[in-house]
Amino acid sequence: MKIARVFPRRTKATPDDNLAFIGGPPVFRVECDEVHVSVAFSWDVAHGQRLAREWEAQGYPVRIGGPALDSAAGDFVGGRYLKAGWTITSRGCPNRCDKCLVPEREGKFRTVPIVDGWNVADNNVLADGKHFMAVCDMLDRQKHPAVFSGGLEARRLTPAHVDRLATMRVSEAFFAYDRPSELEPLAIAAEMLAGIGWERHKLFAYVLCGYDGDSLAAAHARFELVKALGVTPFAMFYRPPTETMRKIPREWAGVIRNWTRPAIIWRKKP
Repeated sequence: MKIARVFPRRTKATPDDNLAFIGGPPVFRVECDEVHVSVAFSWDVAHGQRLAREWEAQGYPVRIGGPALDSAAGDFVGGRYLKAGWTITSRGCPNRCDKCLVPEREGKFRTVPIVDGWNVADNNVLADGKHFMAVCDMLDRQKHPAVFSGGLEARRLTPAHVDRLATMRVSEAFFAYDRPSELEPLAIAAEMLAGIGWERHKLFAYVLCGYDGDSLAAAHARFELVKALGVTPFAMFYRPPTETMRKIPREWAGVIRNWTRPAIIWRKKP
């Protein structure tokens, strides 16, 4: 089946083949069997619904879904809703973190068939140690160095995992520091990875900020704690599942900008 995919906006993960479209239908007729409107973010739901109507008005059979609409997360199809090179080898997560929608949207952790790719976007690829080793075997076959953009859970990282990573080409790996209890596991993980030569240019941690009760000062303090570990903090502004506005509040915009750019984060002060 030839599926045209439609996205409300382009991101670094958006497919770029000739059946991937941003926005409304083009002036030429698209040869496809179905059109799938994929909505990843809650603030794009209304836009996605408008796009579905626009494509339907041109006579295309249209389906709309995606994470923002709680679509079922089945086996991953490479290059369909994520750019070629991105892969997802598991669904769900065994944890139930208070600000995370993954368990609710994707259910219990389960592995899916491993599709080749170099950017692993799993929610928690370390949740199954044997599966993680199989993913590493797949990554060894790729032309590009591996990226673990979905995140590695620091408390699940073992010496065996580190030994396996030491044999691989890895350009970036992300962890997370969303709660105070995650700082010590992150410190241990950073120390183990430093032991195999990993430096701050490849070791990152998503740091949640902007949630109810957070402050600019408290967020800065968390970023600095992560930086002190030799890990590059990467600010992640929190949005509740009902959020309909994409724009980050003005008081947080500069913070997010500065704490997502390694060149600024590690710039030497005069």
